[in-house]
Amino acid sequence: MGDNGTLWTLAIAVVTGGTAVLASWVTGRGSARAATLQAETAARTQRAERLRESRRIAYLDLIEQAHRMGELYWETSAVLRRPDSAERLGALRELHDREIAEYARIRRCARVVELEGPPEAATAALALQKATGPFHAGVTAELDGDPTGRDHLDAAYRPFWQALELFVDAARTAHQRD
Repeated sequence: MGDNGTLWTLAIAVVTGGTAVLASWVTGRGSARAATLQAETAARTQRAERLRESRRIAYLDLIEQAHRMGELYWETSAVLRRPDSAERLGALRELHDREIAEYARIRRCARVVELEGPPEAATAALALQKATGPFHAGVTAELDGDPTGRDHLDAAYRPFWQALELFVDAARTAHQRD
């Protein structure tokens, strides 16, 4: 009988030990899974915040560049109001060269927005970039001796600023959604 009691004690010890090992394993698995989920959530949050910040920077860069373009267009309009002269033509050529350089910057900014997204902001950025075309056509026409160049330039202001407003609205909506 003594052996039976020892056997029962041993069996209970084995079951208790096995239960403890199993409970420890289950707890370990649960803790590992919870840690993995927490790490994945933190990584997703960090990625979302980095995307939000990179979009914000891209939007601000494009807005800033659009304002630089607008200032250049105002300078160009002021030069076009001067009487025809060699000085006016020289100033117009210099502004034309600056416009080409500034266009390269606005094109780069629009492409960054296109890359960063979302599609609505990208579409508005590309429309803003394209809204610079009439200015270029007006200045080129003036340089080629076409007297309607100034009219083309003057007519380009409203669509350009409207394109900028549409971009700002699209960027704001995208930024608030992020």
